[in-house]
Amino acid sequence: MRQSRQKQACPMDQLLRLLMGPWTTYILWVLENQGTLRFGELKRTIPGISSRMLTERLRGLETAQIVFRDYRPTIPPEVRYGLTERGQELGTVLASLNLLAQRWFLEKKLSNH
Repeated sequence: MRQSRQKQACPMDQLLRLLMGPWTTYILWVLENQGTLRFGELKRTIPGISSRMLTERLRGLETAQIVFRDYRPTIPPEVRYGLTERGQELGTVLASLNLLAQRWFLEKKLSNH
């Protein structure tokens, strides 16, 4: 019982579990760098992601109030996705992680040669 209390007591663990979902950080990175995008634009920007996976990830991020969905009943309907204020708060953290990842992977590539 003590172990389950410890997991619940760590909000960072909960946030990291949310961000570790497949494609999640890539989606957030694109929205952070390119701003609000239509679904098709977002899908084209993320090579290899299926429509189903993108929809699933966006729904989860919307539920977590990190991404907003703007639906406009035009013909054809227009749906745009962007970062909420909460999602924008992640910008600094993700930028730091991106710099760290680039440094680590650059070092790894250089050490392999």
